[in-house]
Amino acid sequence: MPATIIDGKQVAERMKADVARQVRELAADAIRLKLAAVLVGESAASMVYARSQAKQCETLGIDYELVRLPVECDALCVAHEIERLNRDVAVTGIMIHLPLPPWIDAHALQYHIDPYKDVEGVNPANIGFVFYGQPIIAPCTALAVVELINETKIELRGAHAVVVGQGAVVGRPVSVFLVQKDATVTACNEFTPDLAAHTRRADLLVVAAGRAGLITGDMVKPGAVVIDVGINRVKATDAAGNEVSKTVGDVDFESAGQVAGAISPVPGGVGPVTVTMLLRNTVEAARKQRAPRP
Repeated sequence: MPATIIDGKQVAERMKADVARQVRELAADAIRLKLAAVLVGESAASMVYARSQAKQCETLGIDYELVRLPVECDALCVAHEIERLNRDVAVTGIMIHLPLPPWIDAHALQYHIDPYKDVEGVNPANIGFVFYGQPIIAPCTALAVVELINETKIELRGAHAVVVGQGAVVGRPVSVFLVQKDATVTACNEFTPDLAAHTRRADLLVVAAGRAGLITGDMVKPGAVVIDVGINRVKATDAAGNEVSKTVGDVDFESAGQVAGAISPVPGGVGPVTVTMLLRNTVEAARKQRAPRP
């Protein structure tokens, strides 16, 4: 029997309704939310994302500011702008659009974002707090993965989870979240010897390696929950025989979907939830900025 599709778009819509409710509650207490997004240069993809953010924020009652900096801006220039936003009490959330120009170190700039305004959860302080079970703001994509896992109602206590890909803002935080839920977690990557031997034992398989088609159906345990975090652009041929580009995940959806019990698609799985999680984190950031700090 084909797997149940975990519809990230439906999950995201439910989340948006909850975010809108929380924004209204904060507004009743005279607390206004404002998300500031820093964009360096003229990336077409980033501009599309920025317009989508602005529209979603408007719908939910969140103010939005796109801070556009020229492409020739250096790291110091961007850092100064981030510090300005850190000091601006009207700004409750800050994010940086990626990619940045190659001469700018994104990780270094993420250090500059106030951890209490870091709505993407990418400041190393926020990532570090995840390991202590007390994040200020946790990484968006990792939280989105957890949201989709919860959607399946899988019992995590005692389950064998395999996380393929151990990046700092997805794989490693997800592994920690699952350990905190009493799952037995195996951390792998694309270079793990006999990777299939590990993935075939997984009740829950999370794949965030950044390699198209890394996991195929014969590598999935029958009935397993599969969460595909990968976003890869590959060449394909359409019905008319033309070469086109399409977005695929790290999991071969067709073959894995015949074996798994539940699977998230790409696109339409983790992506929409990650976008909405940014807005939920914006609410969380505003609340924590007004609470006593430890």
